[in-house]
Amino acid sequence: MKITVLGTGCSKCKALYTTVQQVVAESGFNAEVAKEEDMMEIMKYNIMTLPALVIDGKVVAKGAMNANQVREAIQKAM
Repeated sequence: MKITVLGTGCSKCKALYTTVQQVVAESGFNAEVAKEEDMMEIMKYNIMTLPALVIDGKVVAKGAMNANQVREAIQKAM
């Protein structure tokens, strides 16, 4: 599973990336976590709200998320 956080480097984007890393580590999910900050790449997902959470190429959530919301999104995508 590949999890990507889309964001331009703002504090909410950085916070979501950190939260995703923590959730993956604590929950033992077999996932690669990446961060995409290139606006041209982000635009390919056709979204207007950042940060966004992408799992295996599909946008599953937009906006700030807490650890429980991230965990639920990952579990639903599995």
